[in-house]
Amino acid sequence: MKFYNRENELALLQKAEHLREKRGIFSLIIGRRRVGKTALATRLNKDALYFFISKKDEKLLCEEFVEELKNQNVKIFGKLEKFEELFQYLLHQSKTTPLTLIVDEFQDFYKINPSIFSSIQKLWDRYKDNAKMHLIVCGSVYSLMKKIFEHEKEPLFGRADFKIDLKPFNVKVLKEILHDYNAYSPLNLLDFYTITGGVAKYVELMALYEAFDGKKMIEEIVSPLSLFLDEGKNRLIEEFGKEYTTYFSILSLIASSKTSRSEIESILQKNISGHLERLEKEYAIIRTIKPIDAKPNSKLQKYEIVDNFLSFWFRFIYKYQSYIEAENYEALQRVIFRDYPTYRGKFLEKLFAELLKLQKKYTKIGRYWERGNKNEIDIVAIDEENKELFIAEVKIDKKRANTNKLLLKATKLLHRYKEYNTTFEILSIDDIEKF
Repeated sequence: MKFYNRENELALLQKAEHLREKRGIFSLIIGRRRVGKTALATRLNKDALYFFISKKDEKLLCEEFVEELKNQNVKIFGKLEKFEELFQYLLHQSKTTPLTLIVDEFQDFYKINPSIFSSIQKLWDRYKDNAKMHLIVCGSVYSLMKKIFEHEKEPLFGRADFKIDLKPFNVKVLKEILHDYNAYSPLNLLDFYTITGGVAKYVELMALYEAFDGKKMIEEIVSPLSLFLDEGKNRLIEEFGKEYTTYFSILSLIASSKTSRSEIESILQKNISGHLERLEKEYAIIRTIKPIDAKPNSKLQKYEIVDNFLSFWFRFIYKYQSYIEAENYEALQRVIFRDYPTYRGKFLEKLFAELLKLQKKYTKIGRYWERGNKNEIDIVAIDEENKELFIAEVKIDKKRANTNKLLLKATKLLHRYKEYNTTFEILSIDDIEKF
């Protein structure tokens, strides 16, 4: 698959490449697994040195790195058995030979030798003014990377010159990809968005399998030897550690539309306020949703999983794990095919919200509801500059919507924004073409 979309990120990294002629430049790329961090970093400079931090003894790791350097025709003198020694050597080399060094899965130094972070800080502070190195570090364990670079007591706090928090492809890019593969239709775009969430690796695999509609994607995901079946565990168990079962239970409930704290606690029979806070602020896996006009301290709130694929995985794969253990893939496919049409309806709302954001017209875009989940409205978009209000109901089948009911739901909202010019609309799959 061709390289899509990352023009702004590449431009930033190319700027850093240019600046390394003046002094050492430290760039940080973070983002969830599979989102394309490595592809972005390695595309920048074909001559870059690339170190992948695998979980093994530091001496063995350095032996691998030395071999890599020799393959890149970097002269090595003496034995380099510690990363500190290797990094110092490369900083010296860069004084006369500018270089780019990519260190992937950087957070895994914690498991090898945590003192390496202090060593890098000490050497970087000492040599960066005279070094001509562009140091790029990538990491996918989000909580650890934030700790390493954003906690004031950590040695590498404040050391990065540039930071990229790499996001999945947006809806516009997914549409471009489907067109490139002659597979575009509004329904395919909805399915592609709902299941892959724009995560680069999933998009690449589905394109490879030529699976662009919901049925084909589900068949690829739920099959013997599928790479997707263990994906949630592979991505999150390392993040969550010993408490992963509690976190998985919470995420499974959120994916199954139990989106309030009270609902989740009543099922789990335990206080989960700390877990929810960590899932949002530390792990960036969920986010809080409040009515669009709610005050900051309002307790009217719900939760949603940020990553569409993880939501799908917890809703269908984790929930029905017994089917997989019994190797009854066909039965699981039938369950998913039965429930998927309803499930993807809420992602049609998210898709339209994303399309509205791409218009760069509105200052606020969100949902609306009142206490007791009354008068729920799928999309409210506010243009504060031009005093315009856009209110929409989203339905897979437009015939099931009623404009008069939407007007009644919006009564209080219209009162608050009585000076605004308001547009009401019923949106369905075919309306994707309008954006």
